[in-house]
Amino acid sequence: MNVSPLPQNRVLVLYAHPAPHKSRANRALVRAAEAAQGVTVHHLYERYPDFIIDVKEEQRLVEAHDVIVMQHPFYWYSAPSLLKEWMDLVLEEGWAYGAGATALRGMRWLQAITCGGSASSYCADGRHQCGVGDFLRPFEKSAALCGMEWLEPFVVYDSGSLSDEQLASEAARYATRLNQLLQGGAS
Repeated sequence: MNVSPLPQNRVLVLYAHPAPHKSRANRALVRAAEAAQGVTVHHLYERYPDFIIDVKEEQRLVEAHDVIVMQHPFYWYSAPSLLKEWMDLVLEEGWAYGAGATALRGMRWLQAITCGGSASSYCADGRHQCGVGDFLRPFEKSAALCGMEWLEPFVVYDSGSLSDEQLASEAARYATRLNQLLQGGAS
């Protein structure tokens, strides 16, 4: 019996960290992503230190992929400013959403975030009084507006206090998730 493999997806990681040298956790995750064959890691702060985004080039890059991963630290319940600027400019009406917009339809969207707080701090009884998913709702709604499938976020909690072994485990978990996405799984 001849069984063909699942189609290989193309995964784009939009990495946004304004001070990557200060984040052991994000550096470990980026290394894991860069090691995954078929994953393109796009360092937004390296590419656009002046915040002048080449919209058409970014749109071409997105169109060449099937899964978009936004990897960033969880800043003030959101993303670093350059990622927000990227979304504001690149996800244009008529291209990403609205009448006749099909560029992103059917693609998948994953948030991969690092949180300084514990998982228990992101619940109804915790310090933040709700879960990370509640804070990511604007991203989820943006994905829906663009006709994209929203995936369960990848979250690393306590990112600043993880041991080397714990950090290696989180990086391995991220690599597994990315590899599942490459093979069409990991909803």
